[in-house]
Amino acid sequence: MRTHYCAQINEQHNGEVVTVAGWVSSRRDHGGVIFIDLRDKDEVLQLVCDPADNAAAHKIAEDVRDQFVLIATGTIRPRGEGLENPNLKTGKVEMVVEKLVIENRSKPMPFEIGDEKVNEEIRLRHRYLELRSQRSYTIFKLRSKATIAARNALDELGFLEVETPILTKSTPEGARDYLVPSRVHHGEFYALPQSPQLFKQLLMVGGFDRYFQIAKCFRDEDLRADRQPEFTQIDVEMSFCTQEDVIQIAEKLIYNVFTKCGFEIPGTFKRMTHHDAMEKYGSDKPDMRYDLAMVDVIDIFERCDNEIFSAIAKAPKKNRIKALKVPNGDNIFSKRQMKGFEDYVRKFGAQGLGYFQMKEDGLKGPLAKFFTDADLQAIIDRCELKTGDAVFFGAGEKKLVLDYMGRFRIYLAETMEIIPKGTFEFLWVVDFPMFEVEDGRVKALHHPFTQPKSLDYEDIEEIESIAYDIVLNGTELGGGSIRIHKEAMQSEIFKLLGIGEEEAQEKFGFLLDALKYGAPPHGGFALGLDRLIMLMAGTDSIRDVIAFPKTQRAQCLLTQAPSNVDNEQLKELGLRVRQTAAIQ
Repeated sequence: MRTHYCAQINEQHNGEVVTVAGWVSSRRDHGGVIFIDLRDKDEVLQLVCDPADNAAAHKIAEDVRDQFVLIATGTIRPRGEGLENPNLKTGKVEMVVEKLVIENRSKPMPFEIGDEKVNEEIRLRHRYLELRSQRSYTIFKLRSKATIAARNALDELGFLEVETPILTKSTPEGARDYLVPSRVHHGEFYALPQSPQLFKQLLMVGGFDRYFQIAKCFRDEDLRADRQPEFTQIDVEMSFCTQEDVIQIAEKLIYNVFTKCGFEIPGTFKRMTHHDAMEKYGSDKPDMRYDLAMVDVIDIFERCDNEIFSAIAKAPKKNRIKALKVPNGDNIFSKRQMKGFEDYVRKFGAQGLGYFQMKEDGLKGPLAKFFTDADLQAIIDRCELKTGDAVFFGAGEKKLVLDYMGRFRIYLAETMEIIPKGTFEFLWVVDFPMFEVEDGRVKALHHPFTQPKSLDYEDIEEIESIAYDIVLNGTELGGGSIRIHKEAMQSEIFKLLGIGEEEAQEKFGFLLDALKYGAPPHGGFALGLDRLIMLMAGTDSIRDVIAFPKTQRAQCLLTQAPSNVDNEQLKELGLRVRQTAAIQ
């Protein structure tokens, strides 16, 4: 139907007769001459319908409205002097229309294409219209290019693409499973995979050595801007490898994807232990585009005359007192803002927020009276303070302080608008704890198939694992670990997690059995493709980079899923719906 896409047409086509097809982006009637901006997949071409040139085409153009589907044939000519559009690839030329076909009409649009201020619910209900925007096409063109680059890079590195099952077995760890009832086995259920974790380990047992998959995964969990119930990850596993081997492969993959998509990034990334990330930034995914690192001052506060601070400081193992310096903060923030900062951290459990201001004659502020001159100088030296700086202090139980001070760090950076745009700062966070204890229950921090560095411990939360996350601009892009490849070690980890022998055999018997048959040392990683594209495209929501996303309540407004099914379907599955109160 067409000879050219709009983006292909330029001054070299002047005098040529071409055919283009697309949607009407806008229509303008200038005293009888009608101008139509026709847009196809990624560009706009201006059509000129002049009754003096072709009365039949002009007559049809009178009936054209926005978003009509047109096929136009005509001659390309230069635009008039001063009428060029530098924002378009086709901005120096236009088409004099000789034949115009209205292939399909459009009723009035529910919103203007490309208007990002439109209510998201309306946009998602008509997602196919939002996809017509230039912004959407650019995002999905980037996604396609990145996916192809990832697949080609892994192929060149000797990895074999293998698809693993979507209908699989429910396991007790991680987020909630999406369950699928079996028609032929009443009362039994499949689960949609949260990841291909167990299957890719079994592929290593099977001798595949290097595997990858662009894998669709599912998690029934509470949603946020960077979460969806179904998502895509670049999943990788390899045998006879160390953590260093895996990290090098991941860096080569990421470098290849970014450079193929036109971005400049380093070939190797910075590294930081989980302990240092938490102590300095209050997060296991710190944004390294700006500094604002926390400093430990608990030993100095132990000597102060404030009983609250000194009592906290007497238990340095379970408590923390952290200082956060803001360069020139004394000149930036008003007293009202200082008070607002305290209100902010209180939302996350803080009892308060202390601060000093660095004046020419030393530290000033409400806390200064509790310290000797020597200790005030120690704070100045420890925090490397200069005149005009402000320094904030959080004190209390370790996890609480690290959490709210980490959040406060981000809040300050956003308030001060110091986060640079258009830059990519990668960071490996390594040496994660193997376990965490919540409400007296031991849980695997990553997953129960991660190799611990050692099981010689006094405190179970101090056991480190051979696990690593890749962080980009404060967002966890992905992660992985070296896996347990011996059945005895895997059984021991299950015991520590409170998974008895019978339950372990029921849930993971196929894995435990496989590990008895010569499983090689292996490890791998997964990168969230949706998050990767979200960061590359510079958008704030993962929904922008998924063609047909769900809402934060896991609904598809376009198809109205999930939806009721008829009783005959339920009967075949041996199911009956019981009315219960709606989950908020």
